Amino acid sequence: MTKQNLVLLGRFGAPHGVRGELRLQSFTADRLAIATYGPLTDKSGASSIKLLSIRPQGKDMLVARVDGVGDRAGAEALTGLELFIPRERLPAPDEDEFYLVDLVGLRAELRDGQEIGVVIALRNFGAGDILEVAPRAGGESLMYPFTKAVVPVVSVAERRVVIEPPEEIDVREE
Repeated sequence: MTKQNLVLLGRFGAPHGVRGELRLQSFTADRLAIATYGPLTDKSGASSIKLLSIRPQGKDMLVARVDGVGDRAGAEALTGLELFIPRERLPAPDEDEFYLVDLVGLRAELRDGQEIGVVIALRNFGAGDILEVAPRAGGESLMYPFTKAVVPVVSVAERRVVIEPPEEIDVREE
């Protein structure tokens, strides 16, 4: 299994209590759906992680019980572990939908077709999704809020996104 076949679904946080439970950040549209995909894996694809139960904790976090983990030390060993699933186990997106992982590698361009660069990641530092673009001319990455106003067009079929930079960001060549 190659890394390209894996889709990130979540990440374990710190242990929760002393009985082996962990905080779990889910990246699925319905955060509880992460438990419905069956065994998950680590980035290498070698480990199998089975969620025995999950429950909501607060607005954005879950608490998970993992098969084979029964104490705080076992939970601590999983802290920070990213959870993946093979792409083929996910349903195909509808025509006007896409998986966020599908954005990586798309050409980023302005509305007039001028190429800005290539999407290299989708980041979230806590205040919303950020589209990271490697500029065509090289240099530091460009970061754009991943909102309908700034990224009005996402076409996986055409392998492109259209970006309308906020006024304070000018990407046109002089």
